Amino acid sequence: MPHEAQPQPADELDAEAVRTWSSLALAALGRARDDIDAINVYPVADADTGTNLYLTAESADRALTETFDNAARAARSGNGTAEVTGATEPTSLSEAVRAWAHGALVGARGNSGTILAQLLRGVADVLGAEPEGRQTGPGGLLAHALTRAAEEAYAAVAHPVEGTMLTVAGAAARAGEAASAAAGTAADVARAAYDGARAALAETPGQLAALGRAGVVDAGGCGLVAVLGALWQALSGQEPAAEAPARGAATPATQPADPCEQDEDGPAYEVIYLLEASETAVAELRAHLDGLGDSLVVVGGDGLWNVHVHVDDPGAAVEAGVVAGRPYRIRITHFGDERRRGRGERAQRAVVAVVPGEGLAGLCAEAGATPVLVRPGEAPATAELLDAVRRAHAREVVLLPGGTELRAAAATAAEQARAEGVRVAVIPTRSAVQGLAALAVHDPDGSFDEDVVAMTAAAGATRYGELAVAERQSFTSAGICQAGDVLGLIDGDVAVIGAGLPETAEAVLDRMLGSGGELVTLVLGPDVPDAVAERLEAYVQSGHLAVDTVTYRGGRYSAPLLIGVE
Repeated sequence: MPHEAQPQPADELDAEAVRTWSSLALAALGRARDDIDAINVYPVADADTGTNLYLTAESADRALTETFDNAARAARSGNGTAEVTGATEPTSLSEAVRAWAHGALVGARGNSGTILAQLLRGVADVLGAEPEGRQTGPGGLLAHALTRAAEEAYAAVAHPVEGTMLTVAGAAARAGEAASAAAGTAADVARAAYDGARAALAETPGQLAALGRAGVVDAGGCGLVAVLGALWQALSGQEPAAEAPARGAATPATQPADPCEQDEDGPAYEVIYLLEASETAVAELRAHLDGLGDSLVVVGGDGLWNVHVHVDDPGAAVEAGVVAGRPYRIRITHFGDERRRGRGERAQRAVVAVVPGEGLAGLCAEAGATPVLVRPGEAPATAELLDAVRRAHAREVVLLPGGTELRAAAATAAEQARAEGVRVAVIPTRSAVQGLAALAVHDPDGSFDEDVVAMTAAAGATRYGELAVAERQSFTSAGICQAGDVLGLIDGDVAVIGAGLPETAEAVLDRMLGSGGELVTLVLGPDVPDAVAERLEAYVQSGHLAVDTVTYRGGRYSAPLLIGVE
């Protein structure tokens, strides 16, 4: 159940105060979400800032709630009773703020959500310190936390720009420090920070040309004002007055413009992923990504980071993360789709494809599909597939699950999307190469039914093979394999057991082409050299002159080799 927010004593900062702040902030962002989306101009006019802030806050609040719930369960277990009345605050302040910040980090969405996550991390760095490490009272502590938050947010952005969410955060911190210097309580500091943020927000159209042209204030800053208003309400019990429409002061000669009609120059894709890496590797990653695109924000620490960048080559941005460490939860969004969503327009039709490899994800994105990356042993849940269908923002969606184990989740996601008014068809693809075959014949201009039939036929006409390495001795349909043997699978069953990848692949190709074929698709894993592809292409050409061969790089997380025969 949602936490019922309760006002706290004016000069008390504890776990319950953080819980109340989180609950109120989530509610405030929920109310302001559509208005903030409507004024989203900078850095990209894609009308999603309010949504991104809300989803980031939701992830943070969920993590905080889980921390309280876990502590309550531990308390019940320790007391040996089924219920413990009054056990509402078994969580420490340090545990609460760190859980809150971590939830924001792993769930951060977009440029604004990533910055909000870093702001909460800065707050956690101060409020999460052990009591003996604190040198000031609650008011001073909160002011210091807001200052640290602003400093860390500025440091996380590769090229800070004034007139943005960063400016609002800095103004809030300075106002909070001034209130603390005047011996203000924590509630006084919160009120001063809120007022300072509101004043700074009103000035943003004069600081950033894009805002001035559109006649709006900064969308991210508007969201931060809502979060700071929730902080003041949590500590004072007083609800902030309703904000005026989030527009700047347009001059008489200009009328506020539609933010989504702003200049659409700039990179075509937004790439976001979580990254496990060292600080040294992240420093090198920053420098590399800064040369690939713009709007670079890298937040986090202690081995876990959230990376956000706008680029024209999403594959290169992901590959840079692979070099730095272990990227996962990778999201690639095409801004054209987001701008269309922001204008309230839906594409007529879109494709959502589940793919096992970063290279394939980039390939599908470039082909206009919304990719969902699946890592070995971590199949995407229904919620992730439904999120991808929503991000595709189309009246009709073709969903390519890419594996039999995902059919149930895909069917459930499709059912939920249909309840939201989206027409969805699930094509029962069992391999990524069948998805590629279906995507190759996709015709967004034809009728939905004809398109689905053609894509289903293309997928069904594609036999699929996969090469894998046996991890242990086991019985297979082709005999007993030993650990380290290369297994050649055809249509999901082991057909060949070999010692080397090229030789086993040739045996698999012989069997797959025995019944004919016009096109062979090879998808190479990250550790397979180009020479293997060249050898297999020559092998196909020597025995089947009329068969063409195309080769793709599957990238990280893909199998050693995928084979499709159409």
